[in-house]
Amino acid sequence: MEPIDLQEKCATCPGDLCCTYFTQEIDTPRSKLDFNNLLWAIAHERTKLFKDEGRWYLLVENRCTHLRADGGCGIYDSRPQACRDYQADYCERDARAEDGFELFFPDYDSLLAYCKQRFRTWGR
Repeated sequence: MEPIDLQEKCATCPGDLCCTYFTQEIDTPRSKLDFNNLLWAIAHERTKLFKDEGRWYLLVENRCTHLRADGGCGIYDSRPQACRDYQADYCERDARAEDGFELFFPDYDSLLAYCKQRFRTWGR
């Protein structure tokens, strides 16, 4: 495999993939109450849920306010540490992230179906 030229990769990006969402790790849900609270969260627009490598995350689709129209960062020199730590060598241009998740819930109905399957007494 040839080495990736990240500058070229980022420069040719349409500017609508990177910095258009954020994820937040959450405690592993175990109880019906935990999952009920996650249903509440995922009921909000542009909020998804996934499990990856044994850890659970909320994914909120919300574009960074500093993302320029060309896809560049408007505060690059003073960007937060989380942005500095991000490695773009493998990103959404290479493959959709959700394709590799252990579990992925893009909406309320998908999580509700999982809850009903996981807890036989769901809704009682």
